[in-house]
Amino acid sequence: MVIKESELILNPDGSIYHLNLKPENIASTIILVGDQDRVSKVSKHFDNIHFKTQKREFKTHTGSYRGKRISVISTGIGPDNIDIVLNELDALANIDFKTRQIKNSLTSLNFIRIGTSGALQKDIPIDSFVLSKYGLDINGMLHAYNLKSIQNAPLENAIIDHTNWNPNKAKPIVIENNRDLEAKLKSDITLEGFTATAGGFYGPQGRVLRLSVQDPFLIDKISSFNHNHLKVTNFEMETSAIYGLAKLLGHKAVSLNAIIANRATGYFSKNPSKTIDDLITYTLNKLVE
Repeated sequence: MVIKESELILNPDGSIYHLNLKPENIASTIILVGDQDRVSKVSKHFDNIHFKTQKREFKTHTGSYRGKRISVISTGIGPDNIDIVLNELDALANIDFKTRQIKNSLTSLNFIRIGTSGALQKDIPIDSFVLSKYGLDINGMLHAYNLKSIQNAPLENAIIDHTNWNPNKAKPIVIENNRDLEAKLKSDITLEGFTATAGGFYGPQGRVLRLSVQDPFLIDKISSFNHNHLKVTNFEMETSAIYGLAKLLGHKAVSLNAIIANRATGYFSKNPSKTIDDLITYTLNKLVE
């Protein structure tokens, strides 16, 4: 089947619409960061940089680190941006732009998120690293896709029951990471995570400035969830969307979170930039071990 021009949009130079990338511009191992300024914080460690581009918030550097070819791409904030980034990266790998047809042989990409996050449990230290075993999706973006093959009904139902989830909100989804990437990137300095992914920073994460929220006890309910000793560890805005789309498209994904705040204690990191830099160095070194 030929994919219509309105569905697979290409720029005049043949690059894909939002990311401004051609297939040869990306590596099979891709680090995803939210902040475009964080791209150079990763690529400054590369032995060399072969390619650079930026369009809107989507900035890409592709190079090599200790002989391994790696791309680092900024996604911007939120699951809606993840929908753009992962679909376009998959298209770069698995659609022939000349024929506009899906390739007979599909390529599986490795996605590693390096992000910041706020802890929900008092015993998760500021400046620690959380590796997300599960993503808890409470933002709704993934409901646009057929999810039956990737859902975890027992965990989802436990969350719904515990929180008395409002039926007017998108139903929670639980998606597991890729075990191979988890094994490669975890160590005795990473904490195992069950990471909640919200669709916004303020109301969707229970923050109140001038607007009241639908459920003022949502954070307390999520924080107190305990299912067979599994607790929700942290809140952010990308992990579950990455996990869901990666699984649906046949890619591997894992999310590493630098904990720069703790919602339970009210504390914020004294030096968040150092914590992020330490996580970047840790991740790069684990990728080439």
